[in-house]
Amino acid sequence: MKKHKNILASLLFTGVIGLGLAAIPNGVQAQQPGLKRVDLQRHDLSAPGWEAIQVRVDFGPGVVAPRHRHPGEEIIYVLRGSIEYQVEGKPPVTLKTGDVLFVPAGAIHSAKNVGRDEASELATYIVEKGKPLVEPVK
Repeated sequence: MKKHKNILASLLFTGVIGLGLAAIPNGVQAQQPGLKRVDLQRHDLSAPGWEAIQVRVDFGPGVVAPRHRHPGEEIIYVLRGSIEYQVEGKPPVTLKTGDVLFVPAGAIHSAKNVGRDEASELATYIVEKGKPLVEPVK
C-alpha cells in the first residue's frame, strides 16, 4: 500500500518535474541523480500572497542544476564545497563555503558543483504563493 501511495504522490506532482523535482511527503524531493533537494521550511509572509521557502540543495561532484527561474527572489548561502553559478547576463561566479548570492526574481540561472566533493547550498526563496517554485528553461 505504501508503494502505491508513493507512486500516486509522484504522479500527482509531475507538473513540477522540469528539474526532476517531485514532492514527496517527508520533504525530500526525487530528482536527477546526484542532486538532492530537502524542503526545510515554508511560511506565509506578512505581505499577502507571498511566502518564504527554505531548501537545502546537495550536489554530487560535477552535477549541474540546469537553467531555470523562480517566481520570486532566491538568496543562496553555500554550506560546503565550490559551486559555479551562471545568472543570465552576468559572468559566471564560483562560490565557496560561506559565500552568498542573490538571484533576482525571474532571472534565468544554473548551478554546477565544480569541486571534487559533494557541495551544498541553503536556498531561501521569497515567492508568490501558488506558483510553481521552479520553472525549467531550455
